[in-house]
Amino acid sequence: MSEKPRILVSGGTGYIGSHTVVELQKAGYRVVIIDNLSNSNIDVVDGIEKITGVRPEFVEGDCNDIEILRKLAFARVFEKYDFDSVIHFAASKAVGESVSKPLEYYRNNLMSFMNVIGLMREYGRQNIVFSSSCTVYGEPDENPVTESTPVKKATSPYGNTKKISEDIITDVVASGAPIKSVILRYFNPVGAHPSAEIGELPNGIPNNLIPYLTQTAIGIREELKVFGSDYDTPDGTCIRDFIDVVDLAKAHVIAIERMLSDKSDSNIEIFNLGTGRGLSVLELINAFESATGVKVPHSMAPRREGDIEKVWANPSRANNVLGWKADTPIEDTMRNAWRWQQRLRERGIM
Repeated sequence: MSEKPRILVSGGTGYIGSHTVVELQKAGYRVVIIDNLSNSNIDVVDGIEKITGVRPEFVEGDCNDIEILRKLAFARVFEKYDFDSVIHFAASKAVGESVSKPLEYYRNNLMSFMNVIGLMREYGRQNIVFSSSCTVYGEPDENPVTESTPVKKATSPYGNTKKISEDIITDVVASGAPIKSVILRYFNPVGAHPSAEIGELPNGIPNNLIPYLTQTAIGIREELKVFGSDYDTPDGTCIRDFIDVVDLAKAHVIAIERMLSDKSDSNIEIFNLGTGRGLSVLELINAFESATGVKVPHSMAPRREGDIEKVWANPSRANNVLGWKADTPIEDTMRNAWRWQQRLRERGIM
């Protein structure tokens, strides 16, 4: 049996990236990670090795750095390693933070993506999986959203960088570049690997809900603030489609296999990755408390700029075309998130 090809994973020590590296290696792919460790740390590579028994190759480098030497460090990855496919995660990813730091988000998320696409074209690499987001749908007129739901004006700079990146890859492919892409529009990834060897570990104060929730549950944070209690939803809080991060990671392996085996219906394919079920923020807190038996001190706060009221996926296209399904119960996902937080405490990190 021939060895499976090598995959370049940019942002591979990040939250979703690291879980995807695990699933790629479990499927027999060789992986090289490039990451600047701006919102992750090198210990993640140890965690990946503990789970899979294989240590991925790691290059510390910035996909975005405009200084020539750092840019060359990224280009050298293309020169040194033989790979046809890239999974691009390297990006800043907090909606609220992007509202207060728009320039940083545009610079980081768009420059890094354009550098990756440019080097792929220059070095003749064909396949890219792009991690997009349901934020491209803006505030949808109806739920659940399908891939044909109109893409609207983004409600945050983060969401806009995802929309612009989708436009960039569409235009590059339309120009005749020999590149194929699968665009995966994530809903809200949560949880951690069941082994508790890897999980979500942002540097500093978390911008995402679950790490803030688990840090509050373990006593690091005083209380969790729930942004907005007056939305047009049953309990007044935002509704999201929370998807287990391991389920999400598995879709990337299927997307890579689809392109490598020439099964794509077109040079650009788009899939929604969600569960098809919307949960409010308060329902998620209740699910965590029910699954773990741990209470989460929380209080209501004003709405946060950039947040969408309610959005959840119709994942039937991914279910039927990719043969992929997110089926981890939310209670299991919450238990995994809590185990990860407890492991961080045991390791003296949090």
